[in-house]
Amino acid sequence: MSNTSLRGRDFLTWLDFSRDEIEMMLDTAHDLKRKQIRREKHHILEDMTLNMLFYNSSLRTRNSFEVGMTQLGGHAPFLQPGAVYTPALKGEEKAYSTERISDVARVLAEMGDAIAIRIYGKPTGWQYGKGNLIVREFAKWSRVPVINMEDDMYHPCQALADVMVMQEKLGHNLQGKKFVMSWAYSGSVEKPLAVPQSAIISAAMMGMDVTLAHPKGLDLDPNVLNATKDLAKKHGGAFRIVHDMDQSFEGVDVVYPKAWTVQPTDGSGVMDPEKAKAVFEANKGWIATKEKMALTNDAFYMHCLPADRDMEVTDEVIDGPDSIIIEEAANRLHGQKGMMALIMG
Repeated sequence: MSNTSLRGRDFLTWLDFSRDEIEMMLDTAHDLKRKQIRREKHHILEDMTLNMLFYNSSLRTRNSFEVGMTQLGGHAPFLQPGAVYTPALKGEEKAYSTERISDVARVLAEMGDAIAIRIYGKPTGWQYGKGNLIVREFAKWSRVPVINMEDDMYHPCQALADVMVMQEKLGHNLQGKKFVMSWAYSGSVEKPLAVPQSAIISAAMMGMDVTLAHPKGLDLDPNVLNATKDLAKKHGGAFRIVHDMDQSFEGVDVVYPKAWTVQPTDGSGVMDPEKAKAVFEANKGWIATKEKMALTNDAFYMHCLPADRDMEVTDEVIDGPDSIIIEEAANRLHGQKGMMALIMG
């Protein structure tokens, strides 16, 4: 299985792809999921290698890529900084501990068929955009596809799983379905912007009626907001921002309450933990409860996991009949297989 329009492409953000191209990945993902359920071998990437470089710890991302490559007939070595030299941008090398990205990318490209990278938060000093810059530096130097397993701006792989599970629950055509990406309280302020930003981009690309809800002071990247507005207009959807959680839940089909931090997105500084903590503590009422879910149109509850229970969401909601978090997590495996089959195959 291969497609000349996608083969060899990097997968860094949905903004690099058209809706038709994303739907090709999703259709392939649904097909491969059916094959896996029927235990039909589908070694599309037989004897191929995905070199995975993790700056951050991982459960779902690492497992889904390793298992996915195995099911596709390939292999996915796990490379963790600390066990190997840490790739660095030009001018940031330190003797004996780092190696320039241009060298790492070119070497890994000679030893595999794609490179996947996960970097955000502490490894970048919470400097917004640096993780994305590192991922793009790999893509600049690599002659094989580079996959973004989450940086500080985008999590395109999670977005594949999110849209895939909504298609399974609401029907393949998500046009006009009402989707809410809401901030939710957490005791930890170390929460990147990647998931909510990719969630609103992907929902808008699918033509959904998208609401972004958050307390004042928790704004997302204005460039992402503008891109989301443009996608909503292009694909016949809608996009609005509200600052009331109850209002955002009224009559909707899907809710996705998740914490993200207070962070400058214009390069003017880094995340200030004390400032972020003050905003978080002033908004403890932003939690997904049974009462809030009752405001919806029997909405499905989504979360990328791990969720902060009794902060972002109550147990009765996350473990309730409308929660689709496990199917959503499972689709990390299938969505990524659909993407890899097309860009690596």
